[in-house]
Parts: sequence; C-alpha cells; structure tokens
Amino acid sequence: MTTKQEVKSPGGDVAGVETVQWPLRFVQHSFGAHCFDTIGCRILYSGFTHGVESVDVVSPPLSSYRGTREQILSAGHIARRNFPEPARVTWRSKDGTSHEADVDIGEIFKDRLVLHNVPREEVLGDVGDPAIVLEVNDRTINVYMRAFVSTRSLQVPGNKYSGFRNDLVLAWTKTY
Repeated sequence: MTTKQEVKSPGGDVAGVETVQWPLRFVQHSFGAHCFDTIGCRILYSGFTHGVESVDVVSPPLSSYRGTREQILSAGHIARRNFPEPARVTWRSKDGTSHEADVDIGEIFKDRLVLHNVPREEVLGDVGDPAIVLEVNDRTINVYMRAFVSTRSLQVPGNKYSGFRNDLVLAWTKTY
C-alpha cells in the first residue's frame, strides 16, 4: 500500500510530500558472511566464497574481536538480486564435528519484507537495499538483516547526523 505523507527532516524542516511503500520491501540486497569459533568455515553464496581457503583454519570466537556483534557483522557484496541459490555452508564446530548446510535465503525472506525496528509513523521515506548477513558461530547459523531506515526524529539528541536506525535484526537461526 502506498501512502502519502508530509516528510519532515530530523531538524524539523518540511521536505515536501513523499510516497512511501508500506510495508517496506526490497528487490535486491547486500550480503556478508562471518565465521566465529569454527574450523575450515566456508560459505558459498551468489558465486562468491566467504570464509577460509583451508579446511584447517580456525576462526576465533566473536568475543576475541573488538566491538559487539552489532558493530562487527557487515555485508560487503552489494547489489545481489533476490534470490540466488541457497547459501552452501561447510564447517567444523570447535569440537571437530563436520557440518554441511544449505541456507535458503530466498525462503527466509520470501515475503521480501525489510526487517527493522522503526515504527511506521517514524519512517522518513523509503529505504535502500538492506544487508543480509549470515553468521556461523560454532554449531549455530544465524541470518540477520540490517537496513538503513531514515527517521523523523534524531536517534541521538543533539546529533544532527543521527536521523536513522541501522539495527541488526535476527531473521533465522538453527543449531546443528
């Protein structure tokens, strides 16, 4: 459903009337993959291999990195059309057990909805392509979405550059 709304910038200026699709949907996405506490972790998605080249490379635990999960997980492969074949994941958990999984990103996001934490009345215009991030952490695979959503109000009072949310939202998880 398309709605017309008066759009005010976070500073309060009226920017005009903008058409916003609701709910927010996407037709392409960025993709990133990260491995923590695994051995020989490889993810193949949309023709790109993410992870290690050797089956014996150990990925350190998330706790060994500076920053939080929210700060670390990102997506560097941009403009992936929705949706290629499922992601093929092969790895060994830290106890040495071998695992293989096909993670169907298209099935997880079959409704093409942008996952975010911004109330409808706070959304300021349409969003760009969201990021989809696949994380392998020991025996668990998590799939997240991160979308840059402009907001009507500042998220950090007094910071004129904080008129947005870019939250990491868990979409799917499975432990093997």
